[in-house]
Amino acid sequence: MIKPEKIIRVLLVDDSRMVRDMIRAILESEPGIVVVGEASNGAEAITKVVSLKPDIVTMDIEMPVMGGLEAIEKIIAVHPVPILVVTALTGVRTAFAAVSKGALDVIEKPDIDPDNVRNLVQKIRILSRVNVSTHLLAMRGQTGISAASRAAIPNGCSTGGVVAIAASTGGPQAINAILSQLPANFPVPIVIAQHMAEGFTKGMVDWLNTGTPLNVREAEDGDHLAAGCVYINPAEHSMVITGQGMVVLGAGDARQIYHPSCNTLLSSIASAYRTTAIGLILSGMGDDGVSGMEAIRKAGGATMAQDATSSVIFGMNRLAVERGCIDRVLPLAEIPGGLIQLAGAR
Repeated sequence: MIKPEKIIRVLLVDDSRMVRDMIRAILESEPGIVVVGEASNGAEAITKVVSLKPDIVTMDIEMPVMGGLEAIEKIIAVHPVPILVVTALTGVRTAFAAVSKGALDVIEKPDIDPDNVRNLVQKIRILSRVNVSTHLLAMRGQTGISAASRAAIPNGCSTGGVVAIAASTGGPQAINAILSQLPANFPVPIVIAQHMAEGFTKGMVDWLNTGTPLNVREAEDGDHLAAGCVYINPAEHSMVITGQGMVVLGAGDARQIYHPSCNTLLSSIASAYRTTAIGLILSGMGDDGVSGMEAIRKAGGATMAQDATSSVIFGMNRLAVERGCIDRVLPLAEIPGGLIQLAGAR
């Protein structure tokens, strides 16, 4: 699924020359990255993808002539290539919809902040190596849940447990695919730590709510977890769950590379729920979430990981598997059924 190392050829798509110049300056200061072209709208982008054959495209959403959503859909259809959506905070909800069209990830438009620059470069290096055709085949393998799996959960049943999910790069599309296949009477709450930029959580929540019968919300301090609800960890806060099932939001830890912290959330779930905890680690780079999955396993909870083929980045989930703390490694298409069975049984 991963291409061999080589010079990374980037196509920049944004209607703002200032933004394109900024991204070009950032990328061309990095070894092994070259900008092969620019486009100011989606129609130009389609033409240049075909002629220039870049390794990755950075794509804005709101543009004249043809917007990013339509352009992404057409590019994926005619010449599949990794696409990274680079958006302003005002367009976050629409930007997440681009993930449904085939984009691999969404980040904020960069500024002079070193962390933003580093994040952009890291995303370019990693996503440029993804074989999009293979990834799309894995995503299209997503199927509906069987009647037998749904029968594992009687109406009104609540097992008193919880599902805790850790995700990073490639996580939004995986989370969307999973939640869309869970029934409205899913008997336990779901808590999610997805790495993302501050201010992006609400946009992701709005997008996820369009495709699932569950109630997806941005977690608030003092919330009490309820079955059938999904609580997204705000990017700017660390989040822990108490033994009484209450959300406690704290300040983000500046020492953490990724935000929000998957380990913080998962470790609190291990302590609070022990044998009734279900941990799931999805696609992503780095190792955040691995020690949290270990804690859930040691406490007697059940653990699952997304497999390599269906992951955009088989990184943190791979490390969790190698650490020996995962009970089941499943393709994305089988994860909803696995969660239904575990939640019904526990």
